[in-house]
Amino acid sequence: MGDWYLIGVLVGIGVALGVVAAAVVPRWLIAAVVAAVAGALLGLLVQGWGGAIGGAVGGIAGSMGAVPVVAGALRRGGTRGGLLLFVALGALAIAALAFIPVVGYLEAVALPVLGLRMRSRAPERHAGLRTLARD
Repeated sequence: MGDWYLIGVLVGIGVALGVVAAAVVPRWLIAAVVAAVAGALLGLLVQGWGGAIGGAVGGIAGSMGAVPVVAGALRRGGTRGGLLLFVALGALAIAALAFIPVVGYLEAVALPVLGLRMRSRAPERHAGLRTLARD
């Protein structure tokens, strides 16, 4: 298939690593750095510098997309352990899908876009029922 296929797989696995890093540490910068380093090391071991760059970019993209979802779930009362389990299962599916040609690249584009959509749909903070209690 060629190097483009292997780099695409490494990008998709990097995305999965970014999703897991976001579940462990729901802070974007920390999750992105951890996932980028892990993806780059894996890519360097498997394919060389091209794979290292692909894994690092995938890790950053995965954390960008997953942090708003994970942080929102934790804010709404989700438990860290349960959320980590479900997110890890989702990341496993993301990594498996990366073995389909071109899908790894699409994951790296689609996940940050979906994360930004989730962030823009987040409700604004408001006083809630406290405003109704005033007389």
